[in-house]
Amino acid sequence: MSRKGNCHDNACAESSFSLLKRVRFYRKVYPTHEAAKTDIFNYIEMFYNSDRRHGYNDKVSPMEFEQNYFKKLASV
Repeated sequence: MSRKGNCHDNACAESSFSLLKRVRFYRKVYPTHEAAKTDIFNYIEMFYNSDRRHGYNDKVSPMEFEQNYFKKLASV
């Protein structure tokens, strides 16, 4: 991560962490640190990376985007 005002800021990472906090972290009270780690890992791996539609990927999930990409490569 870079300093404030640096042209190499991490807007993408900050946006992702902001969404994670807003959707997952602020809505729950976790009994243990391990429970928090497990829940956040499951959110990222089971939903965010596989099902959630991303604007950067033409509003498709990352899994669909990869499948479409490899289909295009195979057809060339």
